[in-house]
Amino acid sequence: MKARFPLLAAGLSGATGVALGAFGAHALKGFLAGLGTTATWETAVRYQLVHAAALLVTAGWAGGPRQAAALRAARSWTAGTVLFSGSLYILALGGPRWMGPVTPLGGLCLIAGWIFVAAGAFTGKDES
Repeated sequence: MKARFPLLAAGLSGATGVALGAFGAHALKGFLAGLGTTATWETAVRYQLVHAAALLVTAGWAGGPRQAAALRAARSWTAGTVLFSGSLYILALGGPRWMGPVTPLGGLCLIAGWIFVAAGAFTGKDES
């Protein structure tokens, strides 16, 4: 039951990441090139898909003895993906410049998720 959130987040993030990657590469190709924001779009997709894969692994980890760390990581990565990739998508489309400071906040959430993974090595009971 604890694995439901990371599994749901992995599925949604992976599906939307692939869809947005394809959308940017095809339907928005000329638009993004005209704005000079193709690399920004690709960065958003890359980070989203990397963390979708990490969430999928975390779903398996969430049922183990370190489930609290796994769930913290999953929540951090989900928030970070929404803030980091979401703000980059908006900026790549020519959105308001005030979205710029949101990107590093998302990055901090992504980093925090990886710190929760590392902290998981020191929490919970080891299986013998």
